[in-house]
Amino acid sequence: MASEIPKEFLNRAKAVTAKRAKTVIDHIIEHGSITTEELKERYGYNHPPRAARDVREQGIPLETFAHVGSDGRTIAAYRFDLAAIVDGGKLGGRKAFPKVTKDRLIKRDGLFCGVCTLEFESRYLQVDHRVPYEVAGESLSDDLDQLMLLCGPCNRGKSWSCEQCENWIKKKEVEACQSCYWVNPEQYTHVALVQIRRADVAWKGAETKVYDRLRDKAAKQRLSVSGLIKKIVKKSNLLK
Repeated sequence: MASEIPKEFLNRAKAVTAKRAKTVIDHIIEHGSITTEELKERYGYNHPPRAARDVREQGIPLETFAHVGSDGRTIAAYRFDLAAIVDGGKLGGRKAFPKVTKDRLIKRDGLFCGVCTLEFESRYLQVDHRVPYEVAGESLSDDLDQLMLLCGPCNRGKSWSCEQCENWIKKKEVEACQSCYWVNPEQYTHVALVQIRRADVAWKGAETKVYDRLRDKAAKQRLSVSGLIKKIVKKSNLLK
């Protein structure tokens, strides 16, 4: 596999030192690709898209493709995106945000996740570009308007959803991302190009008792909690 990769790119890939990204890169150099199954079972990464994203954030383009797992099911696999390498794709890597950027976002938005809206300690919030680096590349701006704070679970959820999106995989249209749920959960027209509307609602602390009551009532009606919430909204006068 290494013989097929341009020398300049190979040197760049080998220069990556971040542990998780380096693990993925070294495996691909040796074997040509790496599957989500290998990432989980061989390396213990329970969220493979996050590991792949780590590589992309180092400026190393990866291609996601379908692969048959050991149980016969179709799973995802990753390999270097040679087309992007040849075309001189987005190889610059995404730089780390300085602490002052996070401090400015906290001053603007408080200690809240931009998606689930739960409050967290600062160390549990991550600075994220609204439009993914893998789509916008070097055209990204570090203006605060283009950044948001996300908790770990929401950041991983965004990563997984984006990786399945046709715009991420092929089109790379910034405008499509800008109208996506993951860019602006309050004003959007689609979720990863699919006509879906969603609302992330979370209960914390004393509020969990409300959720527990909803869960118990939903179980009695043989509904999911989200199904019960939809039923309650439809029956209410809130939307009239």
